[in-house]
Amino acid sequence: MGVTAGREDTPRGGATVSTDNARAAAEDSLEDYAFRYVPRTFRRWSAASVGATALGSIAFLADFSIGASIGIDHGTANAVLGILFASVIIVIVGVPVAYYAARYNLDLDLIARGSGFGYYGSIITTIVFAGFTCIFFALEGAIMAQGLQVATDLPLWLGYLISTVVVIPIVIYGMRALERLQFWTTPLWLALALLPLLWILVSDPEAVRAFTSYTGNSDGSIKFGAVVSSAAVCFALSPQLAEQIDYLRAMPPRTPSNARSWWTSFAFAGPGWVLFSGTKQVIGVFLAVYLLVKVEPDLGHRAAEPVKQFVVMYQTLIPDWLAIVLALLLIVVAQVKINVTNAYSGSLAWSNVFTRLAKHYPGRTIFVLFNLVIAYVLMMLDVFTLISFVLSLYANVVMAWLVTIAADIAINKWVLRISPRFPEFRRGMLHDWNPVGLVSVGLASVLSLLAFAGLFGPDVKPFSVLIAIGVAVVATPVMALATRGRYYLRRRSDGIDSPRFDADGNPSGERLRCHVTGYTFERPDMLASAERGPHGEVQYVSSLALALDDSDRYVLPAEVTEPPRWAVARKGEK
Repeated sequence: MGVTAGREDTPRGGATVSTDNARAAAEDSLEDYAFRYVPRTFRRWSAASVGATALGSIAFLADFSIGASIGIDHGTANAVLGILFASVIIVIVGVPVAYYAARYNLDLDLIARGSGFGYYGSIITTIVFAGFTCIFFALEGAIMAQGLQVATDLPLWLGYLISTVVVIPIVIYGMRALERLQFWTTPLWLALALLPLLWILVSDPEAVRAFTSYTGNSDGSIKFGAVVSSAAVCFALSPQLAEQIDYLRAMPPRTPSNARSWWTSFAFAGPGWVLFSGTKQVIGVFLAVYLLVKVEPDLGHRAAEPVKQFVVMYQTLIPDWLAIVLALLLIVVAQVKINVTNAYSGSLAWSNVFTRLAKHYPGRTIFVLFNLVIAYVLMMLDVFTLISFVLSLYANVVMAWLVTIAADIAINKWVLRISPRFPEFRRGMLHDWNPVGLVSVGLASVLSLLAFAGLFGPDVKPFSVLIAIGVAVVATPVMALATRGRYYLRRRSDGIDSPRFDADGNPSGERLRCHVTGYTFERPDMLASAERGPHGEVQYVSSLALALDDSDRYVLPAEVTEPPRWAVARKGEK
């Protein structure tokens, strides 16, 4: 369903708001709440179903390539320690962010708005994430194109095109289609990827010994710089957390009856995704070593190509022609599973940015196509051959961004109690810009990129990503203290008497009518309107209508208050 602007109503005072556009954007058959809170009426899946769908999206093959690449450069010991180090940090960063997404049903952009960035400030971080979806779509699409070339001699440019357009029909239909795809293809992917690997481990103990003793292009010693350099490449995968969140935001309300299932799904599909990702990276090191030691010593970095890895692995078990067929099937299944997520999450991110800036919503389908065009261009530029450099560079900005959000939640909200405890995302409740997150991300990114460029000397360069993490952890609470939290909220009350949360602490399912669109929305998505009814009564306005309004006609005035004390929870938000 394409969504287009309709008739514009002209309100008193000359301000305009595209009411029909707001109404069209409210019809979410294909839109999947691209830039707003996900209501209970949409979240009909069980916690287990959401968790399984989210885990299905981590079938990407770039993990194998990343692990192989750092293994070839630094040896098995340094690579495995780097993978472990990065995984631990990503889990620590991921817990508070993923919890807010699953508990309060918000994507990462909406979380960032009230976690140090402001209503417009979070656009910066959303663009960073949208870039990630394009880069990783390109990497996975390139892997599929390589597989098609090996199997059918198809030109790479045509393989790139096929890998791009094949996901469009699924992505357009959003979460409903993705849930079915991930559920039915995950068992096939696991069987194709793991069964031949297990056979090699059992039948060829010498391959395991070669793996554990492999030194790569290093001298074989364990060095902290090599461990951190390995971790830096892995850190670039951390935005996958945002893609997991695009599924986790559909979690059902947590109640005593489903608490165990809810927490289990959250743990594995949220921060726990990195456990599966790290395991695949270690397998990638093993497969590269197997190729270089047991099959073709002169392969060099071509041993990092998943196509080569899996074709050779299958060839140890079955005839060459069947090995190529099964390897291609694995690659196609894996590429489709992850790239529908990349395209879906990218469309949500670009929709969010465009809607706030333009005050117009042309429909999520437009941004699906926009995301895919960027990814195709990156494939044509052969981004896959620069995978280690691109990911190492990107990791500096990515970690500055995610650590800032996590630090605001964990430190500013829960320890210092300066940032509002409960997430706020609605226009009118937030300041447009919050220096807490913006300064933290900017400072951490600039310093880490300068270190990555070698401006602080060659001894500091391998630790650039640690600079990004350390600066973000320190700068976020320091800025919150320096500004006394005054830039988080422009209002403490949204003007509605009923509570935003139910007795179990879940966002309320109460429905209120938006006087702009005429539709009903759930309580967490609503505010009191500055425009009173014909008899002076309070009217309600949805965050959707406010996002698409090019005036402040419905926005309540800012409250002039002392810096907030967040130690006491607000009424109804216990």
